[in-house]
Amino acid sequence: MEKLLTKEQGRAAIVKMGHKLIEKHLVAGSWGNISCLTENGLIAITPSGRGYENLQTEDVVLLDKAGSVVEGERIPSSESKLHTAIYAACPEARAIIHTHSIYASALSAMHQGVPAIIEDIVQICGGRVNCAEYAICGTQDLADAAVKAMQGKKAVLLANHGAVCWGKSMEDALIVAEVLEKAAQIAIICQSSGGKVYELDAEDSTIMHNFYEAHYSKRQMGEE
Repeated sequence: MEKLLTKEQGRAAIVKMGHKLIEKHLVAGSWGNISCLTENGLIAITPSGRGYENLQTEDVVLLDKAGSVVEGERIPSSESKLHTAIYAACPEARAIIHTHSIYASALSAMHQGVPAIIEDIVQICGGRVNCAEYAICGTQDLADAAVKAMQGKKAVLLANHGAVCWGKSMEDALIVAEVLEKAAQIAIICQSSGGKVYELDAEDSTIMHNFYEAHYSKRQMGEE
């Protein structure tokens, strides 16, 4: 596991990632949110209502694990409860990206998950990504529903809302978000063409996910 970022590094990483999410069309305006763990058990998170294009490091807010503001002048993201709940439930999580990407959002509007139809989503997420029960954004109900539906995987869809992904680093979380959106797009293309979608076998999915976690993810980071 990588060393935790300093507060300054965490703030800078969030600003950089905000620009990437805009470029990759995973968010628009100030919607969606980003966070990462930093030293001393603090959570750096995007502020509420601040567009990513103009986001500055000083805009990023620092929270404790209970979600209380420790440092920062701006109001933290309205989805702070969602982020703190995921960090509490997923000890390996070091960064969280909440997107409003088009295809994942389309499936969430149908209250459908992302099926395990391509190898990379299986490798990264371990299988089908579920859609959580609907709850009003920014509430503890939404946070609880997301964690329940996540079932230990790295992503979950939020009904009528979007997607939330976590990773062992900021870049890892981004890969999850990108692969999730790709799989959602493929699922919708299959549905719209009238073709049957064949999900990968559960046993095969487990084998591929375990190989990714044990080896391939390390090769991506130059560790193997």
